[in-house]
Amino acid sequence: QVQLVESGGGLVQPGGSLRLSCTASLFTLDSYTVGWYRQAPGKEREGVSCISGHDVGTYYAEFVKGRFHISRDIAKNTVYLQMNSLKPEDTAVYYCAAVDSAPMVDMCPVMQYEYAYWGQGTRVTVSS
Repeated sequence: QVQLVESGGGLVQPGGSLRLSCTASLFTLDSYTVGWYRQAPGKEREGVSCISGHDVGTYYAEFVKGRFHISRDIAKNTVYLQMNSLKPEDTAVYYCAAVDSAPMVDMCPVMQYEYAYWGQGTRVTVSS
């Protein structure tokens, strides 16, 4: 069964860093556009970052620009979200999602309903 699995969440102090991983099984992520979303308690899920297939382009929400970085490791079939200078308001469950992409087209950002696959989420808590 096709799966996306997130990992790397946890408890971190304000100002700290975490790196989230999104690993795919049964398909190769290289050509897929992969997005990171988050959902805080009582709030709607919101887009955080996106990387287009073959790394043609990236997107960051304003509230993470300069602090988060998205990248892809083809050999590990994994997309990472490096999160630095974390704030309490970054506390949420983080999800990754993937959709196959047209070659050499920057698809980011992608609407949530357009993603074909979703992971189960990994919890990030930023607190002292």
